[in-house]
Amino acid sequence: MVNRVKLFRVEKNLSQKRLAELVGVTRQTIGLIEKDQYNPTLHLCLQICYQLDKTLDQVFWIDQAEAQKIEKS
Repeated sequence: MVNRVKLFRVEKNLSQKRLAELVGVTRQTIGLIEKDQYNPTLHLCLQICYQLDKTLDQVFWIDQAEAQKIEKS
């Protein structure tokens, strides 16, 4: 999954730990999401977006060409 969690988290001056506290997960979970090593639920994605003042599309959306590249790798 391509995401921009880290980019928007840093823009809001939030640490991984603080964002994790706000959305009810561990700091490690946020780190794994940022490294694309954890696939969060839709509910968690929404909670992250609310805290970052961004839409789901802004944080997690990938276009069809990007998705096809990921599927082939």
